[in-house]
Amino acid sequence: MARQLPPMLSVRAFEAAARHGGFAKAAAELFVSPGAVAHQVRQLEEWLGVELFARLPRSVELTDAGRAYRASVEQVLEDLERASAELRRHADDNEVTVTAMPSFVTRWLMPRLGQFRAINPQIEVRVLASVPPAEFVRDRVDVAIRLGAGPYPGLTAEPLLDEHFFPVAAPALLAEHGAFASPRDLLGMVLLHDEFETRIPEQIDWVRWFKAQGVLVPKRLQIPRLRFSHSYLTLDAAASKQGVAMASDVLASDAVGQGLLAMAWPGAVAGPYRYHLLQNKLSSAPRRPVQCFVEWVRGAAYDFRRAN
Repeated sequence: MARQLPPMLSVRAFEAAARHGGFAKAAAELFVSPGAVAHQVRQLEEWLGVELFARLPRSVELTDAGRAYRASVEQVLEDLERASAELRRHADDNEVTVTAMPSFVTRWLMPRLGQFRAINPQIEVRVLASVPPAEFVRDRVDVAIRLGAGPYPGLTAEPLLDEHFFPVAAPALLAEHGAFASPRDLLGMVLLHDEFETRIPEQIDWVRWFKAQGVLVPKRLQIPRLRFSHSYLTLDAAASKQGVAMASDVLASDAVGQGLLAMAWPGAVAGPYRYHLLQNKLSSAPRRPVQCFVEWVRGAAYDFRRAN
């Protein structure tokens, strides 16, 4: 006899909306519109014959039936996620999948991956460069590295690297300009910005850096600027003499050490966030390739901090 199952897309939309307390945040997680989430939830309500959400003027709230159904659905989805992850993991016993933000991948992780491969030549490494929260099951992710303050629900989070920010530019540009007498002199330069990759409020930017140096400037600087979508693009622009960039030491220290960039002023400011090493709590004991990568990246982060 065929199973009488509800429409699974609608179940997923309902679970996300119930967990987030509304349709808008659920839509962002599922990469659809809030209207699409509302439509899927309505379909599920029609299939069940009960209202799961009470529609209020500016929000929605779970009904008693909705709260009871959410508890059951979450347990089913967790069991399904765990079973699926286990099967997919066993299919790739020699592979580890790592995800991190594009700039971290290009500026910190990628230059060091050769060290890991030299120590573990039998392990295949799959690297996903992405900004949104990691989809551990869908993308078969074993380890995620993300910048933030947490918390990270459903994940184990281990601090990996903190950040410090300072201005950098191409050595040739600094030589052409001559020595700066004070940090205020940087206001006469083209300032490079990255603004979209982290999507984290209160990250160190030029205004906050100038304030830490005792230089008060308007939040919207009335001076020439260039803006980029990713930090690595900003650093590339700085290295090509396009201006001065506000750089994270995690992303810029290698280029400084190689002489591609130089500090434009020595004042460094601690960033409010740190990089975390994330793993899925639902996973069983990590496979050997995952354990090897986690141990290696911890050591690489420790070595980086000792050298910087």
